[in-house]
Amino acid sequence: MSGPTRESRKLKRSFGLLAVLGVILVIAGIIGLVYTGLATLTSMLLFGWLLLLGGVVGLVHAVQSRGGDYFWLAVVVAALNIAAGVVVIRHPEGSAEALTLFAALLFLTGGLFRLVGSLVVRGPQFGWTLVQGTVGLLLGILVLGNWPESSRYVLGLFFSLALLFDGLGLIAIGVGGRGVVRMVDDPGGPGGLSGPGRRAPGTGSGPGSGPGEHPPPV
Repeated sequence: MSGPTRESRKLKRSFGLLAVLGVILVIAGIIGLVYTGLATLTSMLLFGWLLLLGGVVGLVHAVQSRGGDYFWLAVVVAALNIAAGVVVIRHPEGSAEALTLFAALLFLTGGLFRLVGSLVVRGPQFGWTLVQGTVGLLLGILVLGNWPESSRYVLGLFFSLALLFDGLGLIAIGVGGRGVVRMVDDPGGPGGLSGPGRRAPGTGSGPGSGPGEHPPPV
C-alpha cells in the first residue's frame, strides 16, 4: 500500500469519526431538548466536575512550581475552583437557580446596553444591534420574570442547543472532509480534478486540433 493511499485512508477515518461524534452530539442535543430538566441537572454536574478537576490540576501545578512569584495566588484560585466544584456537585438545583439568575441579569443588562447604544450611535450595524439588544432584553425579562421556575429548563435548553449545533457542525466538517479526500484520491471520477468532459491543456476543439492533424503551414 502506497504512502498517499494510507494517509488518505487515515484522513477518511478521522473525518468519519468526526461525523460519528457529530451524530452523537445531535442525538444528545435532541434528547436534552425533550428532557430539559435532565439536561439542566446534567450540565450542572458536568460544570461542577470540570471546576473540581480544574482546581485539582491547578493545585498540583502550583505545588510543582512553588518557587514562582504567583504561588499563593495560584493556590487560592485552585482552592476556590475546588470549593465551587464541590458546592455545585452537592447542590446542583441551587447552583442552577443561581446561574440562571446570573444569566438573566446578563441578558437584561447586555440587551439594554446594546439597545441604548444602537439608538445613540446609529452606526452601520444599527439594525442588527437593535435586534440583538431587543432580543437580549426580552429574553432577560422572560427568564427573570419566571425565576426560579425557569432555572429548571433554561440552562438545559442552552446546553442542548449548544450540543445540537456543535454536532451539526462536526457532521458538516466530517462529510465535507471525506468528500475532499475522495476528490483528491480519484481525480478522474465525478467531480474530480479531471473528470469527464475536461480536456488536457493544449487540446482544443477548433480546426487542426484533432488527432493526427497538424497546424497549417505559415
